[in-house]
Amino acid sequence: MQPLFLKPVFKERIWGGTALQTEFGYEIPTDTTGECWAISAHPNGPSIIENGTFSGMALDELWCKNPELFGNPKEEVFPLLTKILDANADLSVQVHPEDDYAKVHENGDLGKTECWYILDCKEGAEMIFGHNAKTKEEYIQQINEGRWDELLRRVKIKPGDFFYVPSGTIHALCEGTLVLETQQSSDTTYRVYDYNRKDAEGNLRELHLEKAIDVTTVPHQVAGVTPVVEELENVTITTFVQSDFFSVYKWDVKGKAAFSYTDHYLLLSVINGDGTFNHNGEKYSLNKGTHFIVPVGVDQFEIAGDCELIVSHT
Repeated sequence: MQPLFLKPVFKERIWGGTALQTEFGYEIPTDTTGECWAISAHPNGPSIIENGTFSGMALDELWCKNPELFGNPKEEVFPLLTKILDANADLSVQVHPEDDYAKVHENGDLGKTECWYILDCKEGAEMIFGHNAKTKEEYIQQINEGRWDELLRRVKIKPGDFFYVPSGTIHALCEGTLVLETQQSSDTTYRVYDYNRKDAEGNLRELHLEKAIDVTTVPHQVAGVTPVVEELENVTITTFVQSDFFSVYKWDVKGKAAFSYTDHYLLLSVINGDGTFNHNGEKYSLNKGTHFIVPVGVDQFEIAGDCELIVSHT
């Protein structure tokens, strides 16, 4: 048993840039690279195992063929997806469905509840998070009349902020933001508004207003987050959220920190610094931008160094 290191998949986006290269050293395909699918078993971009017995195998295949690595889960598909997003320009205003709606309307795909850890952003940055409509009728009217400034809620953000974004929540990252996203393994997005932008061919991008109106929570419900901080030997653990879909933490390691997890496989992303992952006498290098899974069975391990990680599990 050993950790599973993963090769990211990159996605070009109309709003993407070069921060994934400059901040993490990734080899990106173009200067409009918006997404790094870092830990993914989604068919639109599965990660490839880079080390050990399963080297060269896609994560979705591993999930099916070796379920014991994941505790013989009940889910048919790998349930989570870790991304890094480079919002070099404003993202479209969008909303995601919950599981039951997606199952019916999106060929059995999962719904999409997600969360964001703000890695970096420009000074004075903000994001769209929620709306001001009190009723569905008011919501529809403001959309039809294009009263976006009146409808959309904007909040200031800064590095280190964390936001929980349940399905049904209107949201959009804005220009100058770098985010690590933990989400359900879904690629379903309903665009509500896209600033009348045109694609490379000069066409307005498709909106999905009927479905968006169906799934938006009205009135907006604030999904507040109260981080819980625990100081242990050589590690500070911040618990951001523990929900039905995922639990997400930040580990700030300074020195040698011991961990024991027997019930979960873990998804880990190094967002700052470097160190080593130590298990059964083996050492694995950790650097900023490293993403890996600790399977069930690797229940006691050590992380040594000076590094920060975002960690999640179902």
